[in-house]
Amino acid sequence: MKTTDFITLKDIASMEIRSDDRFFSATGPEIEQGLTSDIYFVRTRDLLDKMGLADTEVTAEIFSSREGVLAGIDEAIYLLRNRDLEIWTLHEGDAMGDREVVMRIRGRYSDFGIFETPLLGILASSSGWATAARSCKEAAAGRKVICYGARHLHPAVAPVMERAAVIGGADACSCILGALLLGRSPVGTVPHAAFLIAGDTVELAKAYDQFVPPDAPRIILVDTFKDETEEALRVAEALGKHLNGVRLDTPGERGGVTTGLVRETRARLDQAGYKHVQIIVSGGLDLERIASLVEAGADVFGVGSYISRAPAIDMTMDLKEVRGKALAKRGRIPGITINERLVKIN
Repeated sequence: MKTTDFITLKDIASMEIRSDDRFFSATGPEIEQGLTSDIYFVRTRDLLDKMGLADTEVTAEIFSSREGVLAGIDEAIYLLRNRDLEIWTLHEGDAMGDREVVMRIRGRYSDFGIFETPLLGILASSSGWATAARSCKEAAAGRKVICYGARHLHPAVAPVMERAAVIGGADACSCILGALLLGRSPVGTVPHAAFLIAGDTVELAKAYDQFVPPDAPRIILVDTFKDETEEALRVAEALGKHLNGVRLDTPGERGGVTTGLVRETRARLDQAGYKHVQIIVSGGLDLERIASLVEAGADVFGVGSYISRAPAIDMTMDLKEVRGKALAKRGRIPGITINERLVKIN
């Protein structure tokens, strides 16, 4: 795409978009045209173009509002592809400090200025999700963390979130597209609906063992019909060594997954000779609950809303050079910020 393909104020004034025959999320072409940008960046480009200044060479820097895990860099670079720009960045998944410069862009303002809004949004959201996932992984003390957050977000951004969660430290995710974007396989078994339709936990567990490919872990929900510990033992007896784990997802109406429930389930499985069976927990987990359930004996944590609702890490873009001269708005230090961690990629 050339800069002439960017949306203009005249285009916007005459544009009509129907909302009854499309998803409300932006398409790739719409993002690249500038339709998700704040209008003042379109106005700026049009104004500078009329003044003969749109192609002024500038250097811009993007910095974080707080420390965390950086994510979204790969997508930001993709947005800037095929343009005559010099780009320096930190890597996807790098730790970033408070107010650290994470990306520097040098080139004609007309080639990237209109992208300030989507660039900052991409980095802010993805970094917030990645940082939350890293916190969950740390709370899990080395045990596995799987992101189950897709259901809490608009489907257009769910794969972005789950991809960022894995970048941040989650071991896997359940969203199909989120996993495929990372070259991985999505992780998950079956929901309570399957058990309710089958009518019995053990019957569904046997069918799962019979029909699901051998390389898929046999992990069975045990909170649908009866006491979780009782169901765990019934499933273990039915599947024996084939059973890899039982999942506890007790709803909040029954108190959720408690440390006492995990301890009892672990003890009774061990006593019955099923020490190989792992305990997977999910349902409203946060850092405090993850840490307490680690102590109780849980092996794997399915985390959803804690990651998906994580606040974005605000990002800011500033011009630091104009025509090779160090400049900045008041309150900022003119000239590029030295950060030896930045790597030139273009």
